[in-house]
Amino acid sequence: MRDLLIVLLVLGVLPSAFRHTYVAVNLWTWISVMNPHRLTYGFAGDFPFAAIAAVAALMSLIISKDDLKLPKEKAVILLVLFVLWMCISSAAAYYPGESFVQLKKVIKIQLMTLIAFAAIKERRHIELFIWVNVVSLGFYGWKGGFFTISTGGNARVWGPPGGFIEGNNEIAVALIMAIPLMNYLRTVVEHIWVRRGLVMTMVLSAAAALGTQSRGALLALVAMGAVLWMRSERKFAMGIIVVLAGVGLVAFMPSAWEQRMSTIAEYEQDGSAMGRINAWWFAFNMANHRITGAGFEAYTGELFAAFAPDPLDVHAAHSIYFQVLGEHGYIGLLLFLGIWVSTLGLAGRLRSQTKNDEELKWLFNLAGMCQVSLVGYAVGGAFLSLAYFDLPYNIVVMVVAGHGCLLAHRRAEARKVVMPSTKEFERLSSNRRVNLPSSG
Repeated sequence: MRDLLIVLLVLGVLPSAFRHTYVAVNLWTWISVMNPHRLTYGFAGDFPFAAIAAVAALMSLIISKDDLKLPKEKAVILLVLFVLWMCISSAAAYYPGESFVQLKKVIKIQLMTLIAFAAIKERRHIELFIWVNVVSLGFYGWKGGFFTISTGGNARVWGPPGGFIEGNNEIAVALIMAIPLMNYLRTVVEHIWVRRGLVMTMVLSAAAALGTQSRGALLALVAMGAVLWMRSERKFAMGIIVVLAGVGLVAFMPSAWEQRMSTIAEYEQDGSAMGRINAWWFAFNMANHRITGAGFEAYTGELFAAFAPDPLDVHAAHSIYFQVLGEHGYIGLLLFLGIWVSTLGLAGRLRSQTKNDEELKWLFNLAGMCQVSLVGYAVGGAFLSLAYFDLPYNIVVMVVAGHGCLLAHRRAEARKVVMPSTKEFERLSSNRRVNLPSSG
């Protein structure tokens, strides 16, 4: 039944996806972020739904009459350069065959990101895009939140099989990043029950994130809560809400969870933490040895024997920063960091330019919540390999599209000033009318 439902949903959306690129982008996003076909038990589990959505997006570029244009924002340019550099580092990789396999997957994601930059332009496009991301992850927030509550926090929450967020750490950070987007939607929806549903989704997503027993998730939640408080117009009330929610959730968790979280300050005695540090040193030594890094799929015993302090403790990077550093060198890391720094800066400018405009308050709130979400990614991502996951790049799309809306609003306002109203035009015309003398 689930298989048939997924197929019917995709087939139902496809005609619109061929006509409108932004619809195809949303279809891809739903399949890529949520992986709904992985929740089935039959033929749909391995069906290439993502490829179908990608083909629909590419076809729509030809068929669609929408105005599609790639924005010339710094974050977009840096992303293009980062993709090009990944191609170079893959060509120079230690294991080029394996590296190119992973490169294909990454390029598919980034190609769709670039198409999203071109297709998502209006407020309704942006908010539909946010809803798709929120619903895709909110499903796991409800599922994981109720699971955490029903088990008293004694069982660990995991992500959906396959994809980027299968692990407990990965699904935790994804849920944490989605919470600010849920909060943005709460500020713009009018129906009270939808707002209440979003609040419940935020609480359950936070519970699910804690239920993953991810230490990085806890740090990300604390950092994000602090930024959320700073972004609030009612800091006292928001401070009380954040503290009460945090204390309530933490108090619910069992003693085993508290013991695991306490190891954050005792990482020297934690084998997992020391394994990550060993992998970080491997990435650092690799970047110092090769300007292009090692390329994708470089975490092997052979390379660890040459570049890691402990050659027998072979680990993935477990950090977006060291992952990019080891795989693509310092140039890759600078481009990667540049994407996030420029996006945060653009969001900051968007907030400052819309702060006192009631008509553009939605942009002010959107930029603020995107900043909060990226802080969660920056902190949580320091402890897991999630450098190529769709969601953070989707947030870049939201910020860039929001800035495009601001520019379009300014152009519309400028036209109003330049072009006189109908009555004003008639008045000016009458003043210039010349009375000719009568003949005879």
